[in-house]
Parts: sequence; structure tokens; C-alpha cells
Amino acid sequence: MARVVEPICHHCGRTPETATGLIGGLCPTCSAARPLLHQMRAPLHYAEPTSGIIHSLKYEGYFALAAPLARILIDGWPVWDRPPALIIPIPLHPRRRRQRGYNQSELLARPLAAALNLECHPSALRRTRHTAPQVGLGPQARAENVRGAFEAVAGVVAGRTVLLVDDVLTTGATMTAAAEALLAVGAVDVSAYCLARVS
Repeated sequence: MARVVEPICHHCGRTPETATGLIGGLCPTCSAARPLLHQMRAPLHYAEPTSGIIHSLKYEGYFALAAPLARILIDGWPVWDRPPALIIPIPLHPRRRRQRGYNQSELLARPLAAALNLECHPSALRRTRHTAPQVGLGPQARAENVRGAFEAVAGVVAGRTVLLVDDVLTTGATMTAAAEALLAVGAVDVSAYCLARVS
């Protein structure tokens, strides 16, 4: 499995294209416009064999893969500027949850939270709109697809530092839409932790 190694952008966690690709610890994109998510991290690159394993977890019913994959998240736990008080897995729409039978992000988040003695609250964020799969969509289409698709529970997240957990980080569109909902009800800040990221 290809691991993400330093140097990486302090905010988005991407590996720069060149050794001198960071300006003050930030990639050119984050230097120009800082992302809504405070930090984004992933221990692995989304490449084989990782991509195939994640596909099996998500689409082929191999939910038992979640336990060893969660171990990778635990072992790769990074240093956060603002340590999270609450872990929330990215939710599936109820229709997709029924089809799949489980939420792979929740299966990753629960053992991670337990190992770190942090609260995991899957019901603090819900998907209010059934969206098309993000696979195959470009960055702008991804952002449009998930815009306004989440709703957060103020009583759970207000005044707290939140960490979103998902399986794959591509453009960050889903995480950003979820963060918007959390910040709107009073979350202090929101970061994201995914098993793998698309370079």
C-alpha cells in the first residue's frame, strides 16, 4: 500500500508536485484560497491495492474489511492543530444505506473513535438529499452534486471541534458540503480524515 509521506500541504494534506511546491507549508491552491476544512489527512494514496480493497468494502459487501482498514487509520493518526472532540462519519442517504446494508464510513469511524477514546456520533449529521454517485464527476460537478445535501444536529456539534471520517478523499467536495452544515450550527471547526486520497 502506498503511504502518504511528508512533505504535504498543511491544510489539504496533498503531496506537492515538486519538493519546492509548498509556500509557507501550503500548496499553491490553499495559498490562494484556504479550504473550509481546517485540515485534511489520509494515511494512504488511492492506488492499487488500496483502491481495490476499498471498492470491495463499499460495493461488494466485504464489510469485514473495515476492521483492518480502521487499524490503518488508527496507526496513521496524525497530529492535528485542533484535536477533535467528536468524530462523525460521512452519512449515506437512507435509500443507499438500505441498498448497501451498512455505511462503510461508520464502520471505519467507530473503531477509530474507540481506540482514541473519542466520541463517535453518526446521527449528528444526516444526508437530506439522495445524490448521484460522485464517481466519474469532475470537480465542479462533484461540488454541485452534494451542495446542501447535509443537515447537522446543533445540540451535538455546537461549540465542538469535529472530525469527519470517510473512505476516500478526492476533491473534498463531499467533506466540504458536510463541513458547511456543521459550521452552520455552531461547530468550532471541522477537519477530515480519510483512509485514502486521490493524488
